[in-house]
Amino acid sequence: MTQPPQSQQVPGTEGALTPRADHGEQSYRGSGRLAGKAAVITGGDSGIGRAVAIAYAREGADLLISYLNEDEDARETARWVEEAGRRCVLVPGDIGEAAHCRTIIARADQEFGRLDVLVNNAAFQMSRTKIEEIPDDEWERTWRTNISAIFHLCKAAAPLMKEGGAIINTTSIQSDRPSPELLAYASTKGAIANFTAGLAQMLGPRGIRVNSVAPGPIWTPLIPSTMPPETVAKFGADTPLGRPGQPAEVAPIFVLLASAEGSYMAGGRYAVTGGAPIL
Repeated sequence: MTQPPQSQQVPGTEGALTPRADHGEQSYRGSGRLAGKAAVITGGDSGIGRAVAIAYAREGADLLISYLNEDEDARETARWVEEAGRRCVLVPGDIGEAAHCRTIIARADQEFGRLDVLVNNAAFQMSRTKIEEIPDDEWERTWRTNISAIFHLCKAAAPLMKEGGAIINTTSIQSDRPSPELLAYASTKGAIANFTAGLAQMLGPRGIRVNSVAPGPIWTPLIPSTMPPETVAKFGADTPLGRPGQPAEVAPIFVLLASAEGSYMAGGRYAVTGGAPIL
């Protein structure tokens, strides 16, 4: 797949992507691996989050989708979830606010009476070529959204989870191979990897498994909305597979980690990078 130079306003929308991303709408086939479960997915309106939502719904889970303000994209995700015969609750708002994180988890408990899976996927990034160009508020927003929110969501979710529960955090190849122009984003992704490893040990005795997924270059609205057009045009070309990945190609590992088939997988970080190694 190649993509032309393009740009969007943050946070970006699926409809403006050229070419359109594949979230598994026509390809993912479920087999009941998450039947009867309830899951929260942050950033579930688009990109990897939408692909995970479609896969989870087709595997039998009811979903709460957290997103910032991309209402049209969120409604499209909900349509696919409901078409699979599952419930989808949409909760807009800024996960950079601790109170909103607690509201998300409380709403899931209210709607479903249980919480089995938490997918911390939402993220913010911007490209800057010099450290002097990074505004203080942008640095703070990146850390609040990408790592502090995960802490607040996990803190609220853990007491509701029973043995067999799963928390899955989206880190990135940037945690090991940071691009200098993504200094703020990459540093938060390293923090997520460390946080995941520690939390897995903390919650393991309760039977709650914590893992992370480290995607490489995946074609989502985040890319043209936060990178220069010339970077977008060659996005993913430097991977061994020679192309960016599609969200649909990331979703299956999230299914495995949430399901009983991943019952002895905890504290791990799993690469979906098109062949680029992580440490």
